[in-house]
Amino acid sequence: MSRVGKNPISLPQGVEIKTSGDTITVKGSKGELSQKLSDGIGITVEDGTVQMTRVNDSKSQKALHGLYRALVNNMVVGVSQGYTIRQEVVGVGYKASNEGNILELNLGYSHNIFLEVPKEIKVSTETVKGKNPLIILEGIDKQLIGQVASKIRSLRKPEPYKGKGIRFEGETIRRKAGKSAAKK
Repeated sequence: MSRVGKNPISLPQGVEIKTSGDTITVKGSKGELSQKLSDGIGITVEDGTVQMTRVNDSKSQKALHGLYRALVNNMVVGVSQGYTIRQEVVGVGYKASNEGNILELNLGYSHNIFLEVPKEIKVSTETVKGKNPLIILEGIDKQLIGQVASKIRSLRKPEPYKGKGIRFEGETIRRKAGKSAAKK
């Protein structure tokens, strides 16, 4: 039984949901998102809450029931509050800067890396003396912002010996001991 799918989604003030055929559109103060629903998954909106329904209790329908409830909830949160991901660039000489939606990263390679961030996401960088540079991503689409953050992290993953690389703010990296001196 899907426990997630049965939970109702409460709509914050100023968020409205429209359905047309098998497409659901969520509109709020930050923007508008739409999602196509699978066959057998329905949606009912009443009294400021949204309830997801399914046609039968097959295993695949139960899985889709919970999935689409989570997707719609992410859309509601995105258009009302938005999502923010903060990443640290850790390493001597590592730098991050941006011009508009072009992110320039100096990660210890022989060349700088230029990454074009989708226009739906606002990117900014923060450099404070004595602290690691920060990359701040803001947007309304949770899936897209997570995908972009993952792409940025993949350019230089944190390594376990010195901890250098791009990591999420507050993330802890398991550190390994280096080579031990040879015992005689």
